[in-house]
Amino acid sequence: MRRRTAGLLLHPTSLPGPFGIGDLGPRALDFLDWAERAGQQLWQVLPLGPTHGSGAPYGCLSAFAGNPLLLSPELLHRQGLLGTADLRSLPDFPSDRVDFQRVGPWKQRLLRRSWEIFRERGTPGQRQRLEAFRQDPEQRSWLDDWTLFAALRDAHQGAGWWTWDTELRARQPEALAEARRRLADELEFHAYLQHQFFLQWSLLREHAHSRGIRLLGDLPIYVALDSAEVWAQPHLFDLDAEGMPRAVAGVPPDYFSPTGQLWGNPLYRWDRMAEDGFSWWIRRLRANLWLTDVVRLDHFRGFAAYWSVPAGETTAIRGEWIPGPGAELFEAFLRELGELPLVAEDLGVITPDVVALRDGFGLPGMHVLQFGLTDPESIHAPHNHVRRAVVYTGTHDNDTTVGWYESLDRRERREVRRYTGSTSKTMHWALIRLAYTSVAETAVVPVQDVLGLGAEARMNTPGVADGNWGWRYEESSYEHATLSLELAARLRELAAVTGRGPRRRQQTAAETQSSELAAGAIG
Repeated sequence: MRRRTAGLLLHPTSLPGPFGIGDLGPRALDFLDWAERAGQQLWQVLPLGPTHGSGAPYGCLSAFAGNPLLLSPELLHRQGLLGTADLRSLPDFPSDRVDFQRVGPWKQRLLRRSWEIFRERGTPGQRQRLEAFRQDPEQRSWLDDWTLFAALRDAHQGAGWWTWDTELRARQPEALAEARRRLADELEFHAYLQHQFFLQWSLLREHAHSRGIRLLGDLPIYVALDSAEVWAQPHLFDLDAEGMPRAVAGVPPDYFSPTGQLWGNPLYRWDRMAEDGFSWWIRRLRANLWLTDVVRLDHFRGFAAYWSVPAGETTAIRGEWIPGPGAELFEAFLRELGELPLVAEDLGVITPDVVALRDGFGLPGMHVLQFGLTDPESIHAPHNHVRRAVVYTGTHDNDTTVGWYESLDRRERREVRRYTGSTSKTMHWALIRLAYTSVAETAVVPVQDVLGLGAEARMNTPGVADGNWGWRYEESSYEHATLSLELAARLRELAAVTGRGPRRRQQTAAETQSSELAAGAIG
């Protein structure tokens, strides 16, 4: 039997700090320290790729690159790659939300300052590590395309690649060679950012492991039209002669939206991907499994069959289900990668073929308590849970538990109180307890629910374009409790009594050294 565990859901952008957005620096390590005190063994994050202006992590500019906005200025300073004055010259950013329109340009200027310092006085060791990163075959498989795409996108003031000159859109060799010559410094800058991202992330990952905490990542099934992959490898996507999607991704009407969700991502040419054994997908999954110990496959049902909406539609209502790659893809994963530490996000319209695909490869699915407490027949009701699953109070797409409960009508509230035996004032803890007492092997709770926050702390509202992804918890607040020692003790006790507490173990010398390295300067 697998070990029962408990974890927290928090994207790094939601961490506190003075730089306008959470990052991979000291406060991420502090969060891991708090999570260990709270008896947690898992930290789930959202996708980590570079985002568009809205900060939405499910439509990234690259399926492989890391998000430079997550770079820690403090860790760059410890390397001598930012000055003390650079860290003190801060705009008055809000502390409770990410203002992406302000923080993006400001941090880009800060990172360019770091690059200038690196070029002027980077140490031989720092230069050697950057060059080794650039020459690593695993990185070169995507880095060359990404740096050129990012540099060209900057040169076009962020305009989509389909608006560029015809020669660049079509990736004519002479045009690409000329662009590489003209933008050579910019290519180096973007390679530097990626090197720093993976360096900082590796230290965070080592610190997590030293605390007995595994990382759970998130892999969106689709990539954005405005991404390095669609520009560099258009043959893998269902595009017309002009490079535009013939049909786009979405889901039909469901719990979240009566008109469905029209995501707009280009769809894959699965037939072409199958011709070389799904090599692009294998590289993508391998890269994600380097970042994190376990990967959640977003929109898992799309691997069995996906909703295809004709390009030009304004809603997702008029679409059709088309068979996906199914078991053939996962058999390729097994051949190349061995064990599959994956979680299937199996929410929405789940048909027998989706269940067969999930269970055929032994993947845990998901239970979301907010979906099941007013319907005794729901698979999300705790009495219907299964062991091989991850149970959530809510996900990043749900309201917080407090906000959700307040949005219910009188009858639904009564049903929830009957099921939980709780009052409205303690509903978030009632759901946390239900998650922990579930038979599901893993229980994950958003930090917003641990803090008992309302709808103002919701991370994302599906189908709503603006106002998402910005929530941050504050280091100190007069209105809400922070991640205190008292909260940690309460979670740890609940984890212990429900069999989800960590086993006692002695930290190894290697882990102690790794922890000290992550907390101190980067060499």
